[in-house]
Amino acid sequence: MKQNKINSHIIGMGYYAPENIIDNEYFTQFMETSDQWISERTGIKERRFVNKGQGPADIAVPAVERALENAKLTVDDIDFIIFATSTPDYYIPGSGCILQEKMNFSTIGALDIRNACSGFIYAISIADQFIKTQTYKNILVVTAEVQSTAMNLTNTGRDTSVIFADGAAATILSATESNQGILSTHLHSEGKYLKELWVEAPSSKANPKLSQEILDQEKHYLKMNGKEVFKHAVKRFPEVIIEGLKHNNLTVDDIDLLIPHQANIRISKMIQKKLNLSDHQVISNIHKYGNTTAASIPIALCETINNNKLCKGDTLVLAAFGSGFSWGSAILKW
Repeated sequence: MKQNKINSHIIGMGYYAPENIIDNEYFTQFMETSDQWISERTGIKERRFVNKGQGPADIAVPAVERALENAKLTVDDIDFIIFATSTPDYYIPGSGCILQEKMNFSTIGALDIRNACSGFIYAISIADQFIKTQTYKNILVVTAEVQSTAMNLTNTGRDTSVIFADGAAATILSATESNQGILSTHLHSEGKYLKELWVEAPSSKANPKLSQEILDQEKHYLKMNGKEVFKHAVKRFPEVIIEGLKHNNLTVDDIDLLIPHQANIRISKMIQKKLNLSDHQVISNIHKYGNTTAASIPIALCETINNNKLCKGDTLVLAAFGSGFSWGSAILKW
């Protein structure tokens, strides 16, 4: 007897944007900048910062609660947790274990991945394989970032501190035999560019891992070569999107909606232009939330669903590019 094909599809989502709304004017007290300068270069008008003492696992809790409610499930229905973050609560253990304890999940596995801006694409790709092989039925993918506590609020750190922000999202994927959900995912990386977007310290290469010298040299702050990131992003985004479409015998004309990682409005506009997509086909919410790294795509997807912008049968494309360099795409049938 022929066995029915198992697909993985999203059955519930939730997101959490911290309460503290930080507008562009906030940064003028620390560095030479302005609302106009930030808006023109990034498309960001405001972003959210956590309260003191909050980590990614903390802000993930309300997002997970909303996703479970949306899916009409409880913690007991979840078989596995995948937690994507580039800003973990602690060096050890992973944030997935911390979330598990906070929400009283059973002794299910909790896997942490650190693919920064591509974290959501990598996480749902892993979940998709577990579900298709029938290892797990319901998988919780969590993406949460707390970046406000690591910003260099000086002229030196201006290019990064005005971009990155805090936020969390939760996505529940489940098995289905219907012709919907994730059609394919496509992952890439190119490690020779790692120093174009990275945090050098703390590092296991240094002994001690953190010292006054490291702090004085500001190695613990995020460093980004904006021009290099932009150049590679506008090349890799269209490449990996077309790769995914071709894999499924689709073309750009089949795209109903594209949700790119919310890195910079200029990158999104360049991708839109290269693919000849209209404004209503490309989702952008960076003006409200800034760059929330791994959380940016699922936050935008959650808002898209809440705003009824996705219809049954739509072809949805997700794509990301970031630190590593790593990038990827996911093609979904809604």
